[in-house]
Amino acid sequence: MHYSPSSLVLALLCLAILAAALFAVLASIIAGLLAHWDGVSLPTALLRAGMAFGGTFTLLTALLTLIASALL
Repeated sequence: MHYSPSSLVLALLCLAILAAALFAVLASIIAGLLAHWDGVSLPTALLRAGMAFGGTFTLLTALLTLIASALL
C-alpha cells in the first residue's frame, strides 16, 4: 500500500501528540505523588498534578508546532 507524504506526516504528528500526552500524564502523576508525599492535602496534590499536566502538555505541543512549522 502506498502512503502519500501528507498522510505519513499526519500519522507522525498524531503519534507525536500522543507521546506528548503520555509524557504529560507521567509528569502529572509524579508531581501529584511528590506533592502528596510532602504532606499536602489530596485536593492540593491533584491541583498540582493538573498544573504539571497543563504546563508539560502546553510546552510539548508548542515544541511540536515549532518543529512541524520548520520542517513543512
